[in-house]
Amino acid sequence: MAQTAVVSNTPFLWEGTDRNGKKVKGKSVANDEAAVRADLRRQGVVPTRIRKQRKSMFAAGGKIATGDIAIFSRQLATMLAAGIPLVQAFEIVGNGHENAAMQKLILGIKGDVEGGTSLAEALAKQPLYFDDLFVNLVEAGEQAGALEALLDKVATYKEKTEALKKKIKKALTYPAAVLVVAFVVTTILLIFVIPSFEDLFQGFGADLPTFTRMVIDLSSFVRTQGAIIAILIGAAIGSFFYFKKRSRAFRHFLDRLTLKIPVIGTIMMKASIARYARTLSTMFAAGVPLVEAMDSVAGATGNIIYEQGVLQIRDEVATGQRLQQAMENTDLFPNMVIQMIAVGEESGSLDEMSAKVADFYEEEVDNAVDNLSSLLEPMIMAILGVLVGGLVVAMYLPIFKLGTVV
Repeated sequence: MAQTAVVSNTPFLWEGTDRNGKKVKGKSVANDEAAVRADLRRQGVVPTRIRKQRKSMFAAGGKIATGDIAIFSRQLATMLAAGIPLVQAFEIVGNGHENAAMQKLILGIKGDVEGGTSLAEALAKQPLYFDDLFVNLVEAGEQAGALEALLDKVATYKEKTEALKKKIKKALTYPAAVLVVAFVVTTILLIFVIPSFEDLFQGFGADLPTFTRMVIDLSSFVRTQGAIIAILIGAAIGSFFYFKKRSRAFRHFLDRLTLKIPVIGTIMMKASIARYARTLSTMFAAGVPLVEAMDSVAGATGNIIYEQGVLQIRDEVATGQRLQQAMENTDLFPNMVIQMIAVGEESGSLDEMSAKVADFYEEEVDNAVDNLSSLLEPMIMAILGVLVGGLVVAMYLPIFKLGTVV
C-alpha cells in the first residue's frame, strides 16, 4: 500500500531511436525521468531527449462529468474484449484522455492496480465518480472471472442512463433558457427604454391610459428598487440550491411536487421506472443477490420517492415477500410493470424482463420529451409575445391618442 501512495502521474515527452535506428517519439507517465529512461530501454528505445510535458493554460481539465465515466467504461470494456491486459488498457485510456482531471483519475487507479489492489477496491477509493453499483458489478466480474462481460454491462448501463438524463435535460433546458431570455429582455425594456417614452409623454398634456401608467410605474419601481429585487432573487435561488443539496426533507418535497406537475411529472415518473428496471436488470444479470442489489437500485432511481419505495421493497423481499407483491405495495409502479416483473420471477428471467421494461419506458420518455417540446414551443412564443408585445402596446397607446390632444 505504501508503494501505491507514492505513485506519480507526471507526463513526459520523449524522443529516441529504436532497435532499427529509426527515430521515434511519444509520451510516458512515470515518477521521474529515470523511470522513463528505464522503461524505454526495456522497450528497446534509446532516448535522446526527455522532458516534462507542460500544461497548457487552455487545457481542459478540472472537472469530471458523468459522461466521462460512461465513455471510460466503454473504452475499458472494448480494450479488454480485444485482449489488452488491464494495466495496459488503463495506461492507453489515461494517456490518451484530453481531460487532465480524468487522466489523473485513470492513471491513479492504474497505479493502485499495479500495486496489487483489485480493480473493485481501486474504484471504491473514488466514490465521487464510481458509485456502489459500478463497484459491485466490477467486484462480481472479478470474482466470477468475467470482468470483460461485466464491464460491458456497466458500459451499456452508463450509456443508457446518460442518454436518459440528456433527454430529460433537453426537455427542461429549452423552455428555461427562453424564459430567462424573456426576463432579461423585459428587464432591459423596463430600465432603459420605457423611461425615454415617459419623458416624451410628459409633454403631451393629457392623462395617460391606465395600462401605460401601470407599465411606467412598474418601470419606476424596477429602477428604484432593482438592487433589492436582484438581491432577493439571488438569495432565493441560492437558498433553493443550498437546501436542495443539504436538506433531504426539502428534496423529498421537491421530488413529490415534481411528480404531480402535469406532463413533466409523467416524464419524471417514467424516467425513474426506467432507471429502476435498467439497474435491476444489470445487477441481477451480474449475479448480485436481489436484496443486496436493491441498495444500488434505490440510489439509481433519481427520485427520493422512488428511492424510499425501493428500500421498502428491499425490506419486504428480505422477509420473504415476492418482488411482485412488494412492488405492488408501494403504489409507485404501473400494473404493466408489476406483471412483467411477476412473469420474470416465475420464469427465472427477471433480468430479461426488467431490461424489456427499461427499454419500453426509455422509449416512452423519448416520445414524451419530443411531445413536450412540441407543446412548449407555441406556449413559450405566446409568453414572449405577451411580455414584449404588451410593453410595446402600452408605450404606443398614448401616441395613438396624440391626434385627439392636438
